[in-house]
Amino acid sequence: MSHRLTVIGSGFAAITALRELRARNPQAEITLIAPRPEFVFLPSLIWIPSGQRRPEQLVVPLHNFLRRLRIEFHAGEVTGLRDGGRTVITAGGEVGNDGLVIASGGRFIKKLPGIEQAITPCEGVAAATAIRDRLAAMTGGTIAVGFGGNPNEPSAMRGGPMFEFLFGIDTLLRQQGRRDQFKLVFFNPAAEPGKRLGAKAVGGLLREMQRRGIDTHLGHKLKGFSAGSVQTEGGEFAADLILFMPGMTGNAWFDDSELPRSPGGLVQADEFCRVPGFQHVYVAGDSGSFPGPDWMPKQAHMADLQARAAAANLNAELRGGQAATRFKVELMCVVDSLNKGMLVWRTPTRSVVLPSCRVWHWAKRLFEHWYLRRLR
Repeated sequence: MSHRLTVIGSGFAAITALRELRARNPQAEITLIAPRPEFVFLPSLIWIPSGQRRPEQLVVPLHNFLRRLRIEFHAGEVTGLRDGGRTVITAGGEVGNDGLVIASGGRFIKKLPGIEQAITPCEGVAAATAIRDRLAAMTGGTIAVGFGGNPNEPSAMRGGPMFEFLFGIDTLLRQQGRRDQFKLVFFNPAAEPGKRLGAKAVGGLLREMQRRGIDTHLGHKLKGFSAGSVQTEGGEFAADLILFMPGMTGNAWFDDSELPRSPGGLVQADEFCRVPGFQHVYVAGDSGSFPGPDWMPKQAHMADLQARAAAANLNAELRGGQAATRFKVELMCVVDSLNKGMLVWRTPTRSVVLPSCRVWHWAKRLFEHWYLRRLR
């Protein structure tokens, strides 16, 4: 029997879900729903301000990938679900399915007053390009870099890239011989930012900031931004360029569905990536709220692990079996600084931090090359 399978999204979780579903079900009719048939390699946005990467190098059209895997593409913004998830409603029409994987990513919470004065780097290549252009035009001043969270969803934050932008900008300015013309400030409402990376990593990051002469403004709740300042309950400080990553919540279209939601607005999931109360509906990546330790990250690697489990379990159910594959909980990242990188690896039983060196920087670049080559 040929099943109709649908994946919503075009990020890491969606790409992995498509690969796994096709490998496990060669005869299935698989449809990808996304606004555009393209993939953006978000981890490498950190290299756009320095010119190590150009925007067009990180945006990959998916036509070849979809053709090789015999996947249909449906262009459109998703607006809701019907029939218990069996029908996906989009701006370009309706798509029916026998099984659904929601991998449409998250949405940044932009409620702080004046947040339009800040650039949110992980919004895409346009944001990273704006940082590049602003840095090139500046002759000096204060650059403030920070991130926040979702108070109702502790895991729904993405702080790692902000450490990378911070250290990368510091390295870039030093390479250009103009670091002494700038003041760099890292701000965060937590007294120990990046705690999900582990205590050793937090200590290492703070020591690296001190070594580089980067000021910190920590442990004060954010109040908002102006065109020239960051405002917190612990006072405000001047900033000529503000880079800020807010916490994340669910997509707007979740509100027009009956999907069960977490307190932070994400789609509720169990340890098998199933959406409770829905048959043959799974979620992976930033869209979902999953059971696990409080340090479980929102990152590409974790999204891949969840997507693999979701695809395995959906395929098992459609073939008359039961969901039995639990997703692996693992944090793995390289905190890059343009020419070096610190490796952080964490599991429920281990926490490893390897000091910054050139090896990890090149490992990160090699992974990018390998991943994008497979898509192209």
